[in-house]
Amino acid sequence: MKISETDILLIPGYGKPLPGHWILRWRDKMPTARVVKQTELLAPVKKEWLGKLVEEVEAAGRPVVLVAHSLGCILVAHGAHVLRDKVRGAYLVAPSDWDREGLVEDFDGGDFKPVPQDPLPFPAHLVASRNDSYCTFERAQEFANAWGTTFQDAGEAGHINLESGHGPWPEGMMSFAHFMKRLG
Repeated sequence: MKISETDILLIPGYGKPLPGHWILRWRDKMPTARVVKQTELLAPVKKEWLGKLVEEVEAAGRPVVLVAHSLGCILVAHGAHVLRDKVRGAYLVAPSDWDREGLVEDFDGGDFKPVPQDPLPFPAHLVASRNDSYCTFERAQEFANAWGTTFQDAGEAGHINLESGHGPWPEGMMSFAHFMKRLG
C-alpha cells in the first residue's frame, strides 16, 4: 500500500510531543499524515480520546493507517473494535504499560487500564525497546502476542522518543515503509 493512497493518523501518547519528536517529523514528511490532536494531554480520559480518534478516522477520505506511540498504542487497542471497518493497519511504537503502578507521577492510567488483551481486527506491527522505562520488553512482547501483531526488537532505544535520541528516527521510517508494503 502506498502512503499517498492512505490517510496516516499519528497518535501521540501521554503529554505533548516536543518539537523534533519523530511523530511531528513524520507529519511534516508525509503529505497524507496528520496528528490526532487530543484536548487533554496530561489527564487523558479514554472516552474523549477514543471519540476524537473515531472522529478523525470517520473524516478520512482514504483507507486509514494508524501510527501510535506510547499511550496512543493502548488507545488503539481499546478502540480496535469500533475502528475495524476503515482502518487498514496500525504501526505501534513503544506501548506504555499502564497496568503497572506508578508509571508516571501525575497520572495513574485512569480508564485506560486494564490494557486490552484482545486481538486487533487489522494487521499491526509493534516496535519495542529493550530498555523502555514505561514498558518492559517482555510486557511489550505480551502485548504483541495478545494483539496478534508482528514484533520488532528496537534494541536499547529507550522510549523511542526525543529524550532517548529519537527525533528523526530513520530506522522507524524504514520499518514503517516495510509495514506499508505488507499491507499491499
